[in-house]
Amino acid sequence: MKKVIIGTVLLLTTALSAFSQTKNITVAGRVIEDDTKEPAVQATVQLLSLPDSAFAAGIATTAQGYFTLPKVKAGKYVLKVSYIGFQPTVLPLQLSAQNLNKNVGTLALKTDAVMLAEAVITAEAPQVTVSEDTVAFNSSAYRTPEGAMLEELVKKLPGAEVDDDGNVKINGKEIKKIMVDGKEFFGGDVKTGLKNLPVEMIDKLKTYDKQSDLARITGIDDGEEETVLDLTVKKGMNQGVFGNFDLAGGTEHRYLGRGMVNYFRDKTQVSFIGRANNVNDMGFSGGGGGPRWRRSNGLTASKEVGLNFASESEKLELGGSARYNYRGTDAISTGYSENFLAGTSSSFSNSNSKNRSRNMNFNADFRLEWKPDTMTNIIFRPNISWGKSESGSWSQSGTFNEDPFTLVPNPNDYLDLAALAQMDFNEDDDPLKSIRVNTSNNLSSSEGNSLSANATLQVNRRLNARGRNITLRGRLGYGDNESEQYSSNDTRYFLTTGDVPREDDRIRRYITSPGNNYNYNAQLTYSEPIARATFLQFSYQFKYNYRESDKSTYNLALADSEWKLGDPLPANYADYKDNAQSKYAEYKTFEHEAMLGLRFIRPKYRLNAGVSFQPQNTELTYRKGETDTITTRSVFNFAPNVDFRFNFSKLSNLRLNYRGRSGQPGMEDLLPVTDNSNPLNIRVGNPGLKPSFSHNLTVMYNTYNPEKQRGIFTNAGFQSTRNSISNSRVYNENTGGWTITPKNINGNWSTNGMLGYNTALKNKKFTIGTFSRVSYNNQVGYLTSGKGSEAVERKNTTTNLTLNENLNGAFRNDWLEVGINGTISYNIEKDKLTPANNQKPYNFSYGANTTILMPWSMSLATNLSNQSRRGYSDASMNRNELIWNAQISQSFLKGAATVSFEMYDILKQQSNITRSLSASGRSVYQYNGINSYCMVHFIYRLNIFGSKAAREKMQGGGGFGGPGRHGGPGGRPGGFGGRRF
Repeated sequence: MKKVIIGTVLLLTTALSAFSQTKNITVAGRVIEDDTKEPAVQATVQLLSLPDSAFAAGIATTAQGYFTLPKVKAGKYVLKVSYIGFQPTVLPLQLSAQNLNKNVGTLALKTDAVMLAEAVITAEAPQVTVSEDTVAFNSSAYRTPEGAMLEELVKKLPGAEVDDDGNVKINGKEIKKIMVDGKEFFGGDVKTGLKNLPVEMIDKLKTYDKQSDLARITGIDDGEEETVLDLTVKKGMNQGVFGNFDLAGGTEHRYLGRGMVNYFRDKTQVSFIGRANNVNDMGFSGGGGGPRWRRSNGLTASKEVGLNFASESEKLELGGSARYNYRGTDAISTGYSENFLAGTSSSFSNSNSKNRSRNMNFNADFRLEWKPDTMTNIIFRPNISWGKSESGSWSQSGTFNEDPFTLVPNPNDYLDLAALAQMDFNEDDDPLKSIRVNTSNNLSSSEGNSLSANATLQVNRRLNARGRNITLRGRLGYGDNESEQYSSNDTRYFLTTGDVPREDDRIRRYITSPGNNYNYNAQLTYSEPIARATFLQFSYQFKYNYRESDKSTYNLALADSEWKLGDPLPANYADYKDNAQSKYAEYKTFEHEAMLGLRFIRPKYRLNAGVSFQPQNTELTYRKGETDTITTRSVFNFAPNVDFRFNFSKLSNLRLNYRGRSGQPGMEDLLPVTDNSNPLNIRVGNPGLKPSFSHNLTVMYNTYNPEKQRGIFTNAGFQSTRNSISNSRVYNENTGGWTITPKNINGNWSTNGMLGYNTALKNKKFTIGTFSRVSYNNQVGYLTSGKGSEAVERKNTTTNLTLNENLNGAFRNDWLEVGINGTISYNIEKDKLTPANNQKPYNFSYGANTTILMPWSMSLATNLSNQSRRGYSDASMNRNELIWNAQISQSFLKGAATVSFEMYDILKQQSNITRSLSASGRSVYQYNGINSYCMVHFIYRLNIFGSKAAREKMQGGGGFGGPGRHGGPGGRPGGFGGRRF
């Protein structure tokens, strides 16, 4: 009996010992800032085992400051919490198997005054951190020019792309909205945020997928998820008034003025912005950044003024904005294109153009979210917009049956009809006469107005605590627009049909196009818990859309044979309405949508799966020329979707998303009607068009190691469309014109992948990063040549494989930053029917940038990058562009003011060239622009904070300070960093 007892004791002891070695103890808590009591976002939490202080577990805090460490075994530990700008906190812990869930409570971090003053830690700020599906960037890890706006900071983020139109992609995903502390900034408008938010106010930038109001409240996936960029304002700046003003003038008649004043008080935000410039809102880029051939497509002057506000209380959230924009553009371009024909031949075109446009817009939006009790949520979103536009254009173009560059070096100089008429007296004066097909000279002017208003009301009611809820949502929309256009077009044809020369075209037209539309819909959703954390979801929606347009065309050549653009309308113009070119269309669309889905929520994963069914009926009343018809179409669309998210830990997650969607061709494309308003581009409808169906699959994976400040983010995607609509283009060899008919085609698909890696080296002052991308596009289209019964149509496939790699490295301390980077982008372009057009072009760039913070509040910065193109069949594209920018700045008034001198494209080597390739052809265009100039800036920063401590923190710590001054947590030194063109 004694042996049995001893054996039992030993067995229990062994079991307890083994149990104690099992990793089954969870440590959790919350971290806040001691002075503001706000959560410490992305603070580093580490658990170190004793006695050797070996790393046992680590994580970053959430947006609310909470953390839950990965499970560990029992033993003695030290919990260490680190946060930039605050003193590290160390807490001894004894973890026992008797308490498997250890909560350390709320840890308050004290401000590190020395760190704020000297900002030595700024050089060690991690560039990128990851928490669940959120990727966060520390503003303090990137230096930007004095007075720089958000766009300059975004360009420097790993994996960020900003195109010429101001669209932003981060890690391959397009940013749809910009938020400030979780609140929409000017309705979330991306361009307004990029151009007006100063870098100095930003602590962190977080990118994540934000659900729609409906999905956020009900959990029902409505397919309206948006990727947003959410900015966190620096601590201490949410208790007062602060602003940024920048006035600048330069060579080449360049000017810039912008200002922003903010009032932040707890949960209230008010911002006023104003901006005017004629520098195309461009700015420096660089240090070798990607082969980003940043274009300046014309000269642009813009003006903007706006007001934004947001307020939040326990039960009510309010927000809204109003803004006025003016944009004037003067663009001059020269270009040439090659249109592939079946076989080995091609059609060639050259063109010159001048365009002048003036656009004015006013937009206002409002948002209300009210929670009258814990079970009810009401959201109301109205908006209104008004616009006015004016434009004028001049163009010359010519079509050739052989490449004109083989005969003359400058074929664009031989496109003026008046000059060609003089050359008719001496055939030797026209070196291109033997290959000419047509030449066209065009003038036009237009103006228009538009007005639209929309409103959405959503009411949600939770029916129990388990997730049962019901939602009602309604939408109303109205739009009204009108435009008028004057055009003068002359086209000369050089080839004959048999022995008969084709008559030249002389077109003088006046066109009015009033239109209006309205729509409404009503939606009911219901979510029912059917098991633990499992929900059955149902939604029904009815939509009605009405749209009317009435295009009236008048033949001014018949009303007055001497009329020219700029003359008043002939008194009798209304008697010469051209019914063959006028068109009336009225659409009435009724749609029902029913959605059924399942939602699973588990500690490690979430799954949403569903399918929607959309019966639709459309009635079209159409009148054009001799066609007067009423036609109806009834279709049935469906759209499946799956969204799966798996969390390996708080810092590592995987997401898979699939969405299918069917689409219908336009009703007018289904009518057997010919539109020959442009004799060189005739369009014919196709009643045989089928619906298309697209597949979109995306896989994303992110992980982050806070101990090594190492982040990995990757995604891959696949897109395919069945029965996509392509234009079949029949080329008329006698006129050089095209007859275009929409047709279904299969074979369009693409795939892409991205891998980003960023890490700090041992002493954290050195960082290295890599960003790799690969994409493959398989694009199909129709190539047709010949005429009538001799027309030959063949399916052409163009493939494009792109490999892109970017490497960068940087050293940074409290007075010096040196960065180097290089990028190569390699393309393999293949055309099935015209293999002679195959090429393997590649772009590469390399460069360096440096910023020196000198004594006396002065900074010196410069960047130099060489951007190169090789492998293009057009030799003019194979060139180098050495781009050099520089800036010197001096701060005074304790950092409140700065004067800077900036030089752009000092060597005058940047070009403005665009290039495109498709299954039907390729083109190259060059635009006017001013890239090389100098500017002197005066920048003033306004800081009026609510308390003495806050003022000292922002002024003494430097928040908006000049070179050598550093902000509070997340504050950045002044100075200048490269920007990429």
